[in-house]
Amino acid sequence: MIGREKKEHNDLFFVCSLVEYIGRRTKNHRNVVVNAIGIEKLRRIYELADVYHSENIDKVADELIDGYRIETGVFDNVADAKYAIPTYWDIGKVYKRLIIELCDKQGKEPVETLIEVYNSWLSRKIEDFNSSLYFENPDYLYQSYIRGEVL
Repeated sequence: MIGREKKEHNDLFFVCSLVEYIGRRTKNHRNVVVNAIGIEKLRRIYELADVYHSENIDKVADELIDGYRIETGVFDNVADAKYAIPTYWDIGKVYKRLIIELCDKQGKEPVETLIEVYNSWLSRKIEDFNSSLYFENPDYLYQSYIRGEVL
């Protein structure tokens, strides 16, 4: 499959980007969003990502924010950023790559791994747009995640 991404990878990219988008809209750490939505609905979003992806992301986000009562928090990494901020698609790609690598190397299931990664110490580091960690090589992020510290 040269030059073309697997459907599952693109679906995961959408879910991760959606989590980032909702986190920004509600001013919450991304694990708050993931935990509020829960594993079953995240699996459903992942399974139907190609359908959700064709909808307006604001509409999808509003349905999830309202449906899962995701309250507005106080974490605003966009406003706190001193430099140009990555798009929610950029951050979705960072998470997608890390999750895929964990799944491939450790035989894990994507949605369970997504929840694990968003609830990890590394997610808080990626959320800090004043650092450059989200720009790092995917293997560097994977190795840091496995070691439990930024290398």
